[in-house]
Amino acid sequence: MVWRLPPLAALLLVAAVVAPISSAVRPVSDAHRSAAVELFAASSDGSLGDLETTYEAVSTFKILGVQKDKSLDGKACKLATNTLSSASSSAKDLFHAARIGGVLGCGIDAGVYDDVASRLKAVIKDTNSLLEFYYSVGGLLSIKEQGHNVVLSDADNTFHAIKALSQSDGRWRYDTNSAESSTFAAGIALEALAGVVSLSDAEVDPSMIGVVKNDIVKLFGTIKSYDDGTFYFDEKHVDGSEYKGPITTSASVVRGITSFADVVSGKLNIPGEKILGLAKFFLGIGLPGSSKDCFNQIESLSLLEKNRVFIPLILSLPSKVLSLTSKDQLKVEVTTVFGSAAPPLRVNLVQVLGSDSKVITIDNKELQFDPENNVHYLDIAALKIDVGKYSLVFEISLQDPEHETVYTTGGRNTDTVVVTGLIKVDKTEIGIAENDAGTVESVEKLDLLKDTEISLSANHLQKLRLSFQLATPLGRTFKPHQVFLKLKHESKVEHIFVVPGSARQFKIVLDFLGLLEKFYYLSGRYDLELSVGDASMENSFLRALGHLELDLPEAPEKAPRPPAQAVDPLAKFGPQKEISHIFRAPEKRPPKEVSLAFTGVTLLPFIGFLIGLLRLGVNLKNFPSLPGPAAFASLFHVGIGAVLLLYVLFWVKLDLFTTLKYLGFLSVFLVFVGHRALSYLSSTSAKQKTA
Repeated sequence: MVWRLPPLAALLLVAAVVAPISSAVRPVSDAHRSAAVELFAASSDGSLGDLETTYEAVSTFKILGVQKDKSLDGKACKLATNTLSSASSSAKDLFHAARIGGVLGCGIDAGVYDDVASRLKAVIKDTNSLLEFYYSVGGLLSIKEQGHNVVLSDADNTFHAIKALSQSDGRWRYDTNSAESSTFAAGIALEALAGVVSLSDAEVDPSMIGVVKNDIVKLFGTIKSYDDGTFYFDEKHVDGSEYKGPITTSASVVRGITSFADVVSGKLNIPGEKILGLAKFFLGIGLPGSSKDCFNQIESLSLLEKNRVFIPLILSLPSKVLSLTSKDQLKVEVTTVFGSAAPPLRVNLVQVLGSDSKVITIDNKELQFDPENNVHYLDIAALKIDVGKYSLVFEISLQDPEHETVYTTGGRNTDTVVVTGLIKVDKTEIGIAENDAGTVESVEKLDLLKDTEISLSANHLQKLRLSFQLATPLGRTFKPHQVFLKLKHESKVEHIFVVPGSARQFKIVLDFLGLLEKFYYLSGRYDLELSVGDASMENSFLRALGHLELDLPEAPEKAPRPPAQAVDPLAKFGPQKEISHIFRAPEKRPPKEVSLAFTGVTLLPFIGFLIGLLRLGVNLKNFPSLPGPAAFASLFHVGIGAVLLLYVLFWVKLDLFTTLKYLGFLSVFLVFVGHRALSYLSSTSAKQKTA
């Protein structure tokens, strides 16, 4: 028995489990740090892009506390210094270079900064472009924040010039020639105005500050939201050259309002739930897909972590899947967006809603607080809930009233959990019934939790019946996401049927007479498999029930043909069928005596050779008498004998290649010793002729 899910069931289960978890809001974690390193891969390796990308990289790494290549700081500082020292650098380049110097603490000469400050002030006097104001004021502010004395003497006029570009709905134009207003421009305008206030040597007109505060209220009147309490900003008019997208636009507004709130007295009239909704929006992004989105997300959350409007407190669940079998506890964390501990507070579970938004319980239960792990917890057994998907409504209240002006909790928060458990499977019956009367011929009872298989047989006039019951741990009706019965023919053709359920019982009847064409009139063995799966079911299974021998009539001429089965392209590389071969029986051999007689006959030529030598009068008169030549002559004759012996061995034992190998060695030996022996005989013969 194999306890696994079929591909289709597995896919549906994964979708069901991931759906509620994918929208989970969790504080910034190590996953964000890893994503930042990957997205800013070039900068983390020590190579740099343009000034803007370099600033975004070093700023994101600093906020997240990411350890990077030490050479990156030096290269970034060198890039910033060269840009600030160049007379041709634009206000935008000077702005980003000054910010890089501020983040990394580059040792840039004071004289360089004095020259940059004078150049940026000149830009402010001659421009009517919001972006030029933003870059120039931002650059001056970065220089001031690094300890240099920078004062914007004409702050009131600059403030009014920027304010003149605002619109009645709280948005801003990029310049006096722009016809449309922009939410993104509103964010950079507020940031520029905050910079003007910081650089001013005198108090900026309080009435103008009040007007800008009202503009911020109007701007938040255009904010958009989702049903889960998430808020975000987007452009009203979509223009290819101006549209920035919700992440970039929302980040711009967050930078603007937090910067402006830091430099003015009093609080901005912004509802706390909208600040919390913006935090949920940036956390809900999860891991961003681009370096620009990563920078906007991390920087915006760092600004929301400590701001003078409201500090959002995020409710999150470490685990959104709770097991009744394991008696898990419901755990809740309330932290800042970067996971810092929240001030003393209470968390109450005020409502539990079912998947159909039906109220399950309205008992107000306060969660216990574990200070060691900084979590609030509650035993789910006290809720008396069954398996399934639930929406939990929490209410967060700060214990110290003074914290209510500093933090925002959003009041009620809703999150989703999946409660799992073991499902009871019983009263499983399978059998064959007659087609007309419906009487059951054979009934088999199965225990789907045990490894038992059945064997059935039927014809086209009969029916297959299967029924079973499912119940939750609390004895309630349970309907899983999918229940399938699969019949697989021995030719690999598969048929999958959905098993319908009513009340607690699931029942399917297969009328083979009506399924002849679906079964392609294929008789033979069908394997039966039952799969039951659900996200809440801890014992989801794929169960082999047994097999069915089905006898169907012959297919008519125009009947549909079974589909061609997919061929695995890698199958040809797998193990092949074993090749069985029977060698031919050896021919009958002659008697041993006959073989020996013929062997004797083959020796007759050798005997004749010896007789011939005797008749010719062979003698050893010319055999060398001196020891040296006699030795070489003897070795030469031994070599000749060895060659003859090698021929014999080739005849009875050796193969051709081995014989040739040995013959090669013997040939070299014979050439050497034969040459020495013949040289001696030749010299002796020459001496005799001379004498």
